[in-house]
Amino acid sequence: MDDNLHSLSRRLIELRIEHADLNSLIDKASTDGSTDELALRRMKKRRLLLRDQIARLEAQLDPPEPA
Repeated sequence: MDDNLHSLSRRLIELRIEHADLNSLIDKASTDGSTDELALRRMKKRRLLLRDQIARLEAQLDPPEPA
């Protein structure tokens, strides 16, 4: 069980780092203006997928308390 939590925690950290890196790239590409619109949309889609994965892992690590 402890190994599973450790790997989930590690994966969560990796996803957060990737999300932050992608967010920086998107910000830079948006202000740059020379970035391909299709590439920008793909980066934004990937960022949304990462956010969803992060939310799922957070729910697994800290499940909601019963009412």
